[in-house]
Amino acid sequence: MSQDIFETIEKDHNKHREMLDALENTSGDTERRRELFEAFTKDVKSHAAAEEQALYSKMLKKPDTTDETRHSVAEHQELDEALNDLAATDMASSAWLTKFKQLAEEYRHHIVEEEDDHFPNFKDNLSDEDRESLGAKFEKRKEIEKAEAEVTPVAMEDAKH
Repeated sequence: MSQDIFETIEKDHNKHREMLDALENTSGDTERRRELFEAFTKDVKSHAAAEEQALYSKMLKKPDTTDETRHSVAEHQELDEALNDLAATDMASSAWLTKFKQLAEEYRHHIVEEEDDHFPNFKDNLSDEDRESLGAKFEKRKEIEKAEAEVTPVAMEDAKH
């Protein structure tokens, strides 16, 4: 039996919070930082893609949730660009840590906003059956997306051209 989509997403969010905490406790260009960053990047990118395909595609069709959904999708794009920029930055530099702290702050804000503001409204627009079937769809998509996810080093200034 599949989990409710919101429970599944929030479980991922909690894992991402733990990964951010772990990354914050690393320093320099170390194997541990590289491994954690790669795992975090692949998990977040696959999570965002699955969330868009499973949940947001459904919520875009509902007038009460269209604006919130578009907002979250835009934040996913910003997160993807920030992850790519961070991957292109020397891990031993102070610039990496500065960019990481900014990304961590923005991502934590994003997941709190989803959980506290968007999801309650989304829940009001979905049946229990919808929530379960979307949970199954999310899990399946995330698995596929994660198998294809990559760390893509692209500096922010290069991405805008």
